[in-house]
Amino acid sequence: MSACLLQNLILLLILFTLASTSPRLTTAHYSSSSQPYPSSSSPSSLSDWNPAHATYYAAADPRDAVGGACGYGDLVHSGYGMATAGLSSAMFERGQICGACFEVRCVEDLRWCIPGTSIIVTATNFCAPNYGFAADGGGNCNPPNSHFVLPIEAFEKIAIWKAGNMPIQYRRIKCRKEGGVRFAVDGAGIFLSVLISNVAGVGDIVAVKIKGSRTGWLPMGRNWGQNWHINADLKNQPLSFEITSSDGVTLTSYNVAPKNWSYGKTFEGKQFQA
Repeated sequence: MSACLLQNLILLLILFTLASTSPRLTTAHYSSSSQPYPSSSSPSSLSDWNPAHATYYAAADPRDAVGGACGYGDLVHSGYGMATAGLSSAMFERGQICGACFEVRCVEDLRWCIPGTSIIVTATNFCAPNYGFAADGGGNCNPPNSHFVLPIEAFEKIAIWKAGNMPIQYRRIKCRKEGGVRFAVDGAGIFLSVLISNVAGVGDIVAVKIKGSRTGWLPMGRNWGQNWHINADLKNQPLSFEITSSDGVTLTSYNVAPKNWSYGKTFEGKQFQA
């Protein structure tokens, strides 16, 4: 056997050995969306990781994205997109949690989890309990379960859709928002309703005061979700707002709405630090 042929045989043997021992790389495929799903390489964490479960829903009609127990209405128009979640009664806190942000990651199931991924979602809805089933037998949102219901567009960022009721971990994080806090003013006569959205920082509001140019600071009551109301004649006065988040931080925005404000309009104030 010639030296040249022997060298070729040795080279082929080396290449075959390397190919058979090198690890195989696989690519995970999942659907994308036009709505952003922020990654969380170093989010401002407000809590430790906690166990929960998550399921998903697939909107059969675009109108299904409208509404929710927090009162935000059209989630896309409100700036939340599909990076949202409905929470079980153990987490919903009768609506106070509306606007809070969570980082969610899939755990424990290597068949369905997409490794190294997590999503950031905002609490915008309530998952009602179903007492026709036991908490561990189909009543996913029954007390004392911690449960997230995600749009399928968000769910598929962390797990394959076939996973169903997926074990997850979640932690509370600070929200990052563009622009200021939004105040959507509605009502009739002396009844004034204000929807507060696009809140950065901890995200959820626990107290609201309103002030006209001819009044002092007037406390508002929570109607539902992040809808706040008051009975007061504030027409023909610029409106200022004082809002307090669940971490005790108070933000004051003066003259958010001009003197000639009207119902059905949205105004923008200052913003919490993220």
